[in-house]
Amino acid sequence: MPVALIALALGGFGIGLTEFGIMGLLPEVAADFAVSIPTAGYLISGYALAVAVGAILLTAAVTRLPRKTVLVWLMVLFIAGNLLSAIAPHYAVMMIGRILAALTHGAFFGIGSVVAAALVPPNRKAAAVAIMFTGLTSANVLGVPLGTFLGQALGWRATFWAITIIGIIALIGIRQLVPGTAGRDTAAADLGAELGALKRPQVWWTLAITILGYGGMFGAFTYIAPLVTEVSGFATATVPWLLLIFGIGLFAGNLVGGKAADRHLDGTMLAALIALTAILVGFTFVAGHRIPTIIAIALLGGFGFATVPPLQTRVMKYGGDAPTMASAINIAAFNVGNALGAWLGGLTIAAGLGYTSPLWVGAILAAISIGLLAAAIATKPKEALASADQVPTPVT
Repeated sequence: MPVALIALALGGFGIGLTEFGIMGLLPEVAADFAVSIPTAGYLISGYALAVAVGAILLTAAVTRLPRKTVLVWLMVLFIAGNLLSAIAPHYAVMMIGRILAALTHGAFFGIGSVVAAALVPPNRKAAAVAIMFTGLTSANVLGVPLGTFLGQALGWRATFWAITIIGIIALIGIRQLVPGTAGRDTAAADLGAELGALKRPQVWWTLAITILGYGGMFGAFTYIAPLVTEVSGFATATVPWLLLIFGIGLFAGNLVGGKAADRHLDGTMLAALIALTAILVGFTFVAGHRIPTIIAIALLGGFGFATVPPLQTRVMKYGGDAPTMASAINIAAFNVGNALGAWLGGLTIAAGLGYTSPLWVGAILAAISIGLLAAAIATKPKEALASADQVPTPVT
């Protein structure tokens, strides 16, 4: 494994901690800025929107620059955003810091995916992408609980100081370990060529699958806390441990999905989406029982995130000579899916359908994504059918 992948994963860890770490600190942040918890929650939704915008606009602005240089400056912006959050005297300043940090998210994972794939042989592309995303899953498994503990013990600002330090270490690692030649050839592609990837139907199929498949998982996960406390009967104090189990599932699913996708790309996606749909449906019937609920939570995380490496690899594959923009837009699609799933799940709860209703919403979205994948496979270009499930070497 190239050591440069560790540097990319560390950057992903810091970004994941920035995105999710604040969830456990909303009461402290709200109290410090004298705002309501829902208002403090806008620091999360504002981050998500900035991710989607930054993934497209920031990537478009740097298409002609060497990818290593771009990654270095993205980490500088990330550090600045978290430093501003750590010292923010007012809520508005905190929001600005969150937005600055979020702008790097989509571009970092989009460009980083292409760089990671360029560091390994053709038969390990998806696995390399999975290793980079291990930073994001590790943030869920370890970073969020530790960040919450640190913030509760030393004040919420301590968490953002810690993230700033992680960003500095990642910056040094990327600067020293990522080869300057990584993705050098495609870094010269102009914006027109990068946007040309969006003329490819398979790219759009993949984006739609990302939104609905990942949105199905995240829509269910968003309301997992009230589900396990109100339906399953768990005490509130056990929620962090259940989230840890979910995070372990994410971590395992990410690695297994990446390795499997290198052998059978579309087959891995199809199997993961079918399993995810079945788990979401099954979860609705066992949510009133504790042990089955724990198992369902682990499987939800595992199969939900097993789709991420193949989805990211697939969009780069069909991005052709200009995979960077397609890769970054797919990161935006993940966040659109997050927002869509959470919104639809919230609508069903507000309609009085109960806390298991987001599971049904997730199952429906995931089931639709299976149909989209089947249609995508059926409409592949004829020349691609012979190697439909092999991951070719991106043009690097």
